[in-house]
Amino acid sequence: MQHDIIIIGGGINGLVASTYLAKAGLKTIVLECREQLGGISVTEEIVPGFRCSSIAHSAGPLFPEVINDLQLTRHGLELINPPVHVTALDRESGPLSIYEDPQLTVKEIERRSLKDAQSYADFESSFARIGKVLAPLLRMTPPSIDNLKASEMWDLGKLGLAFRGLGNKDAYRLLRWGPMAVADLVGEWFETEALRALIAARGIFASFAGPWSAGTSTGLLWQAAMSGSATPPASLVKGGMGGLADALGNAARAADVEIRSNAEVVKIQVAENTASSVVLKQGEPIQGRAVVSSADPRTTFLSLIDPVDLDPNFISKIRNYRSLGSAAKVNVALASLPKFETIAESEVRTRLSGRIHIGPEIDYLERAFDAAKYGDYSPQPFMEITIPSLTDDSLAPSGAHVMSIHVQFAPNKLKNGDWTSRREEFGDHVFSVLEGHGVRFGDGVVGRRVITPTELEETYRLGGGHITHGEQSLDQFFAFRPLIGWAQYRTPIKGLYLCGAGTHPGGGVTGGPGMNAAREIVKDLKRR
Repeated sequence: MQHDIIIIGGGINGLVASTYLAKAGLKTIVLECREQLGGISVTEEIVPGFRCSSIAHSAGPLFPEVINDLQLTRHGLELINPPVHVTALDRESGPLSIYEDPQLTVKEIERRSLKDAQSYADFESSFARIGKVLAPLLRMTPPSIDNLKASEMWDLGKLGLAFRGLGNKDAYRLLRWGPMAVADLVGEWFETEALRALIAARGIFASFAGPWSAGTSTGLLWQAAMSGSATPPASLVKGGMGGLADALGNAARAADVEIRSNAEVVKIQVAENTASSVVLKQGEPIQGRAVVSSADPRTTFLSLIDPVDLDPNFISKIRNYRSLGSAAKVNVALASLPKFETIAESEVRTRLSGRIHIGPEIDYLERAFDAAKYGDYSPQPFMEITIPSLTDDSLAPSGAHVMSIHVQFAPNKLKNGDWTSRREEFGDHVFSVLEGHGVRFGDGVVGRRVITPTELEETYRLGGGHITHGEQSLDQFFAFRPLIGWAQYRTPIKGLYLCGAGTHPGGGVTGGPGMNAAREIVKDLKRR
């Protein structure tokens, strides 16, 4: 049976693209190699009765138009927006929380520094204004640098007018901040070390970079474009992130998308420089007018396509595309909530309802990165944690909880040993570090699951173990993602497209790459 569209991978962007394409009248099939849809957005058992988001533990935030266009609420999506964005654990000065309510945040910061409390309001309003100007970029197909079309010039002209409307101060800030190290940016605004580290952490999240690395302020600017804030909300999903995958799967099926699980694509067939079909592991060929890969760029071009079908220069550039992972996950099943030494029992459910930050100083974050540069996991890692069972009692038995721990830095390749032999050692180390930050588990641990960079690559099919399909640095950003000249979701092979996080607007669970790619694919197929 011939399909119009074959989509490789049933992750969030693959499902989003498939539904938009099907709604445009194209016969679409999604081929997912695993049993479960969702990619990094899956909910799996730690031990029987305890379920947790395996990799990503919060939405990115999901684009509102994706939610509305695909009617995800009707298909079962339920978002949970806690009153706290993030809380930093600090044994010396107590917890520091960023609230949804900015006035509460200012009062919180006042306990540490009146100067920082006054600066914070200006900081947030400046990022909100800049984010509003940058937001249209998220929905835009990046322009072709070599051959600007009239429509692209028009779109860029509108952005230029919006930029001029920022005013001199914010316009100057935007130009300065883009290439700046995030440590320098927060240092210009705040004197409280814990606040600096808490905000700077978003610039290095899921990146192989420290806060003193050039260009890491871009992460904060991109967060502002997505959410209007440098410290985005903790947007959780009822039932874990798998609840989002389920809703997208339901929406896709309602649009008549055919979805096949346990269908691993091992080759993209190319004839006369045109993608004509894919071949499954079992040997079954599937024909289509177009092939859309939601896999990362290196996997797509270096594993699924015969090298003779690509220009050697293009292959060389893809091999140099940076996508070595820097993080691991530890998911924990708990009979009871741990004791947090720095947080009053009456405040636990509020302060810990969003993200929890471990990384008290800028230099702490930089030292955490240092270890990874030399091939080892960090002795004092930066961690981002959620306890989703505080706001979603469907994930654990009554009175029990689950904890999701994102750990940086954990390099894909270890200098000594390997991740198979050092997995449990790493898990023990994460628990020891948490104990050092005042988190007391006692006898409450029922079970845990350590997900190493090797497992991210082999089980979850993330090339290099990178959860955002590649570094989101200035040289792999917007019109340079994944490569200059190939940032418009098209590839050197006719009829082959990319729609994963390795394309604009990048990683994070937003659905943006899938939405944007579908728009361009529909344009092309209507011209044929």
